Formats: sequence, C-alpha cells, structure tokens
Amino acid sequence: MTPSALPTGGGQRSGPADGGATGIVQSTSYSGFTLKTATGVTVTVSDTASTTLTKNNHRTSAKEVKDGTSVLVLGLVDSADITASEVAVQPHGDGGAAAAEKAGVIAFQQGTPSPAKSVGTIPDYTEGEGTVVSGSTADKATQAAQAVVPGGIADRVVKLDDGEYEVHNISINWPHHVFVNKQFKVVGWE
Repeated sequence: MTPSALPTGGGQRSGPADGGATGIVQSTSYSGFTLKTATGVTVTVSDTASTTLTKNNHRTSAKEVKDGTSVLVLGLVDSADITASEVAVQPHGDGGAAAAEKAGVIAFQQGTPSPAKSVGTIPDYTEGEGTVVSGSTADKATQAAQAVVPGGIADRVVKLDDGEYEVHNISINWPHHVFVNKQFKVVGWE
C-alpha cells in the first residue's frame, strides 16, 4: 500500500505507513542493511533508487553506511522492515542508546505487561482517533520522537484532533506512544 492509499481517519494502520528507527548498522548488502536499535530490535532496511543518504545534513554516498555506523532511517514501515526514503548517518552516534536509557525505554520481553505510566504532557485523546499522516510531516514527527525516545520502531504517525502528533512505537514494552507538538518537539510519552 502506498502512503497516499492510507486510511484518512481512525488513526488505525491497515498496511505499511511512514515511520522509522534509529540504531547501529549490523550488516550491509547490495539492496540495503540491517540495524539494531538500542533495545536490541533488528530492523531490515531496503534502499531504493530514490533513497536519500545524508551526513551532517548534506548528501553523502552509500559507503558512509557501514557496520557499526549509527543511523536514523525514515521510510515506509512494515513490521520490522523499512523501505528507506532517507538514511541519516549520525557521526559519533550511539544508535540512540543514551537517549533510550534517559527516556526509560523498556525493551520488549514476551509475557511482560507494559507499565501504565506517562512522562510529560499527554493530550486528551482516545487511542485510534486521528488521521494517519505520511511524507515530510510523518518524517519530522518520527525524527523528533526518535531523537528523544528511540529503541523501538515508529510504525505510524497520527495527527490528533488538536493538531499535535502521536508517533506509535512497536517492538518495545514501553513507551508505545510519543507525543509531538505542532512545532515537532516531543512533549510526552506513555
């Protein structure tokens, strides 16, 4: 499903949606690479002819994406697979490890319930409300969320009724929702 074919209401994802992940490159291939997030989630990243590669906000070549490199990947997410629209090399980055620890991200453990806790400002919303967004709006919200609360995979971005965004995380026990304001600043997570 293409981003333009995503549902326009309800906030529920019916197929792949724009999102992303931050991590350390584990291996590379002709068609992409795998990365591991700060919580140990393995993500398969596919490159396309239109994938943009950047380093320090400037275009760079695929040779910069090598084993051990910290990257932010934005693109179409389908479970633990991302078709990259952008790969940002993060020189001297730690794959989000320090930020995940600071935010209190809890790695996924089967059979362990997610805690009922929140940090910061949580909007008055009901899960499932809002509109799934794509493109540059989803990229900005995902990038903001991954900078503060990395470790999982952002598998969709929902614009809430008040104009703010909920970035939905999978593959971690907590947090599942990161809230980003209209200026693309993280304001809370739960």
